[in-house]
This record gives sequence, C-alpha cells and structure tokens, in this order.
Amino acid sequence: MGTDEAAREDVPRLVKEIMIPLGHYPSVHADDTLKRAVSTMEAAHIERGHRRSLPRVLLVLGSRDELVGILRRRDILRGLEPKFLISQRMEYQKKLFDVAVDPNLSELAFDRMVKGVRGQAERSVREVMLPVAATVDPDDHIMKAVYEMVSLNQSLLPVVRGGRVLGVIRSVDVFHELAQLLEGGDA
Repeated sequence: MGTDEAAREDVPRLVKEIMIPLGHYPSVHADDTLKRAVSTMEAAHIERGHRRSLPRVLLVLGSRDELVGILRRRDILRGLEPKFLISQRMEYQKKLFDVAVDPNLSELAFDRMVKGVRGQAERSVREVMLPVAATVDPDDHIMKAVYEMVSLNQSLLPVVRGGRVLGVIRSVDVFHELAQLLEGGDA
C-alpha cells in the first residue's frame, strides 16, 4: 500500500467518525431566555484534537429534550435588538448610527440602548430560533453532510437516528477532514 493510499484510509468517511456527541455540544431549551443563551454560548468551547473553537450555533431542545431548532449568534443579536429600533424603518436605524452627536446626548442614547437590550434579553429562545433545515444519520458519508451544508447554507447539522439527536457535525470539522483528504494526494 502506497503512502497516499494509507493517508486516505485514515481520513474519516462517515458522519459518526467526526460528529461531536450531544453531551459535548452546548444546547438551551426553547423556553430559556436569550440572556441564558448568551451565557451558554459565551461559556462554551469545543475541543477537537489539538484545535479549540467557540460554537456559532446552539441546539434548541424542547420540554422532552427533543430537538426543536437551532439558534445562531446572529439570531441572538437580532433578538436582542431594542424594540424601539425594530419598529423603525431601516433608513431610520442607519441614521441613528451615522451621525456625530453631542457626547452628552449620545450617553443618554446609549443608556436607552442598554435598557432596550436588557429588556429583550428576557425574550424566550423560541421567539428567535430557526427550525432545523436538515439532519444527517451517523452512518451517512461526510460528502452527504457537505452537500446538505452547501445546498442549505448551513454550518452545522444535527446527527439524528430514530428521531433521537446523537450529536452534531460542523462545517469546520468537515472542512478539516477534506483538507486531510486532499493532502493525501490524487486518487
């Protein structure tokens, strides 16, 4: 067996070989607050081999710990936007951040923003979470995960068997495995 063939055999081919088990991936419940989601995401980190990263997505679980959705950082940020900004047209929102103002007035505006964000932080995760776009089976080939991620513009897919969430597969891990595959040479 040549060196290239040996290198390719070491590259995981199935989702279960690179998935992160559910117990090692952060999650929140649908009825948790956005404040809880922020603290969960801030405290979490994922270690894979010698690489450490922060999660970009939380799994959202229902009352029986079933998967009901996902929550991305940008969903949380959108959910924290103060109500007085949400009700305004986009042109108005842009103007708020595109003017030079008296520092004393800007301090008042900042206080109002902070109060608005803190108020929105009490909203439930359910209000801003996204439905699960796709899942993969642990015995699926990682190329199926690549297809689903690319076609649906997703960076994380839940790994599910028989309706039960076993873990997740992230695009960063799939990308790493593809890099390893490409380092192995031509097929």
